[in-house]
Order: sequence, then C-alpha cells, then structure tokens
Amino acid sequence: MWLRMMRRGMPAWIWRLATILVLLCCIVSLLYMLACTPKVEDGQPVLPRVGGPTGKDNFQVLLEEREEQHRNYITSLKRQIAQLKEELQERSELLKVAQHRYGDSLGANIDRSSPEKTQAGLLEFLHSQIEKAEVHSAIKLPTEYSVIPFESFTLQKVYQLEMGLTRHPEEKPVRKDKRDELVEAIEVALEFLNTAEDEAMTNQRMHAAADFVEGIYRTEKDKGTLYELTFKGDRAQEFKRLVLFRPFGPVIKLKKAKVDTSNMLINIIVPLAKRADKFRQFMYNFREVCVRLDGRVHLTVVYFGTEQMTEVKSILEYMSREANYRNYTFIPLKEDFSRGKGLDVGARAWKGNNVLLFFCDVDIHFTAEFLNTCRLNAQPGKKVFYPVLFSQYNPAIIYGHHDSIPPIEQQLVIKKDSGFWRDFGFGMTCQYRSDFINIGGFDLDIKGWGGEDVHLYRKYLHSDLIVIRTPVRGLFHLWHEKRCVDELTPEQYRMCMQSKAMNEASHAQLGMLVFRHEIEAHLRKQRHKTSVKKT
Repeated sequence: MWLRMMRRGMPAWIWRLATILVLLCCIVSLLYMLACTPKVEDGQPVLPRVGGPTGKDNFQVLLEEREEQHRNYITSLKRQIAQLKEELQERSELLKVAQHRYGDSLGANIDRSSPEKTQAGLLEFLHSQIEKAEVHSAIKLPTEYSVIPFESFTLQKVYQLEMGLTRHPEEKPVRKDKRDELVEAIEVALEFLNTAEDEAMTNQRMHAAADFVEGIYRTEKDKGTLYELTFKGDRAQEFKRLVLFRPFGPVIKLKKAKVDTSNMLINIIVPLAKRADKFRQFMYNFREVCVRLDGRVHLTVVYFGTEQMTEVKSILEYMSREANYRNYTFIPLKEDFSRGKGLDVGARAWKGNNVLLFFCDVDIHFTAEFLNTCRLNAQPGKKVFYPVLFSQYNPAIIYGHHDSIPPIEQQLVIKKDSGFWRDFGFGMTCQYRSDFINIGGFDLDIKGWGGEDVHLYRKYLHSDLIVIRTPVRGLFHLWHEKRCVDELTPEQYRMCMQSKAMNEASHAQLGMLVFRHEIEAHLRKQRHKTSVKKT
C-alpha cells in the first residue's frame, strides 16, 4: 500500500521540484545580469534608451565615457601638480631672496632641494624677526619722534592716533583687511589660551571671545606687528595676557616691465562757468607745463552759460597764438553749471583712439612730473588713478605776518602749516576713456557742487578695475573763497561747508585767530613790564 501511494504522488513531487529549479535558474540569471551591468553615473539610465545604441554599440559608448572621465581626472591631477610646483618655486624664491639679504639668518647651508628644510629655514628667519623687533627688550631711541605708538582695540572699536578719510579717533574697523587682522589675532589667542599646558588639566575653563577685555598693537614696517591681548581670568581681578607677533617676510620680486609713455596722450578736461581770472592763471601753468615741457596733452574746455565766455575764449586763442598750440577743444553749453555733465560731455566728445583722461578743475596747479605719474598709474581695462592732492590754506592767513604774499610757485610747499592732503576729494582722476564709458560715466541727475565724483569713485570700487589711491607731490589745489549757495541740497551744503572750514587754515592757525585778543593783551602787558624796568 505504501508503494502504491508513493507511485501516485511521484508525478506531483517531480513537478514541484522542476518548478523550484526553474525559479532558481531565473533568479540566478537576473543576479548575473545585474552583476555584469556596467556602473553608470548618477542621473544616467541603466538600460539603453529607445532608439539608442544597443549591444556592442552601447558598451562602446560607455567605454568612451569612462575614458573621458579618466582624461578629466588626469588633467585635474596635472593642474594640482603644476600648482604645487609653483608654490614650491615661490617658497624657494622666498628663501633665496632672504638668504641674499640676510645671509646667515636663514642658514646659508640649507639644502633647497628639500621642501622641509626650506620651510624650516623660512621659520628660522621669521623667528629672527621677533628678536629684531621691540618685543622682549627695549630699543634705545634718539628722540620722542622715533616712538612707534600702539593703537588699542576692543571687540567693537579701534582707538587710533593717525586719522584721515577712513580713520577716526574711535571707529569700527571698516576696512576688511584691518577687521580680519584683529579677528584673527583674537582667534589665535583664544586657541592658545584654551590649549591645556598640562594633559592632566582637563577641567580648565574654556575662554570665549566674550572674555576679551582689550588689546593693543603696533606695526614696525620692516619687522612685523606686535599684539598684546588681555582676557578675563578665572577669578575677579585676575587677567590673562597673551603676546602675539605677526612677522613680515623678505621682499619678493614679482614683476618687471618696461613702460613707454612717449605716445601716451592725456586729454585734460576742465568744466567751467565764469571765473575768467582763475582760468587765466590756469592757462599760464598749462602753457608752461603742458606745451613747453610735456608736449603730449590735449585740452578740452566745457563752458556753461554765456557770461564771461568771450573773455575765456580770448584767453585760449591768445595762448594758442603765442605758443603755436592748436591741440584744444572748446565746447559751449547753454545751461546751468554741472561739473559731472561737463566732464561727461568732454569725455564723450573725443573722437580719436582710446585716450587717457585727466578730470581737472580750474583752480588746480600741476607739474610735469605729475603728468607722468598720471600715465604710469592708469592702464586701460586694468587700473584707474585717484591721486590725493595737496590743498593750500588761505595765503592771507598763512602769510599774514609777512609784508606781502609770495608768488604761487613759492607757496606750493608741502608742510603742515601750508595745507593738507585732501583725502575727502575724488574729483581729480586719471582714467582711460574706454573705462569711463564702460563704467557708465557720471550720474547726470546730480546738479551743482559735489557728489558726482564720489558716485563715480564708488562705481570703480565695485568693478573689476584696480583703484590706485595715493598722495602725489605734484598736484595742488589752490585756495579760493568758497561760497555754499542756498540751491544746494542739505547733503551737498553740509559737504560744501565742511570743505570750506578745512580750506582756511590749520588747527593751530585757526586757534591763533580765535584767541588773538588774549595774545594781544599778553603782548601789551609784556611791553608795559619792559618799559617799567627801563625807567
């Protein structure tokens, strides 16, 4: 009976076994296909596209893609190798220059083929800068004027002695380099402060930026910057003082180029309304400097209105005859004066090749040396030049105790009592016409005095061009009485009055005027005492 039952169930059992084997074969085949399918990038289809390459063609496409990836990878590696070689070459050059200048201070026998030894030599030199600076011990100085003062700072403010347009007695650091410098010093100090001196000191308090009390710093231009930072201690009335030093490395040669200025023409553009007497003085200097000495200058005068226009044109024509000079343009405009409009019209009126523009005013005195400085510091598509000129004080105050005021040429000396660097003015500038046109020129909606030059200056600061800003010895603003008219906007009027106050005299000279009655009374008393003694 048992055998008969097995014979009846055998076909069903064999059928089940065959089904299981078929399923296993299907699973194995599927796994084999998945394992053998080439790996693809994210976002690419695993299976061939409809109408796309299949079979051998598909594998050919995949191989080409993989080959392209390898090529890109090799190119990236080559680029990184080139960058590393360049960095190594710079370090070797740095070491070579330092050895040449400082001899044994860098170690004359350093093997420059070894980057590790090169870096060690550089670190040795930087540490030698600390020894030269006034860090560990005092340096004897000849006079009080030789002292390099410290400046102090907190987390919010910097307190400084030297001032100007961007520097005030107390200010938030506006310049990014100065802000980043002080922030980095505090961060390094905190890292130093929070590093345990002993491995067993695992429970020491961690200091944060809020614990910073104050810092002082000063820079020796040839050695580095010294920082002394104070933080709150662990108890009341306890402080922690950290001293840091940022050493300066040796000078590195970067570039050598020849600049030929023989064919660099300058187009001097002067906007004008009335002021014929000042224009006569300007043209006298123009003839001496631009016509007789330089000879590579075009003059463009943009005149507003009709009052005194005939006199101005006759001054131009007289100079043209006397000096045999024809390289000028006179553009009359029958509208109210606008400095920005005049300069814009003058720049766009030029029809020749790209030319170097010098935006000038009628009360400016410049030398032949300045014209070359203008040529050397402006480059089309690369640099614009914004010189800081020296502004003359009122000669009547400067030379009030003299019998007579000397000639203009003798007044143009750069001294504390004769004038100041006009670092709040951006009106005198050298830039190529192509850069002026590409930047969009002046804002012609600005009328009257002031504002248009600052607007243009800011546009260049926001561009890809380098702005060269520096005091120059050959550019002077001659004193003239300034009138701030009622038609100006409140902002323009404030700027005008600020300029007027600064133009008159130095702080000390203005003080002498304010206290002149006390000074005269003192002198009378002294004379009276002298006369009493004689009797």
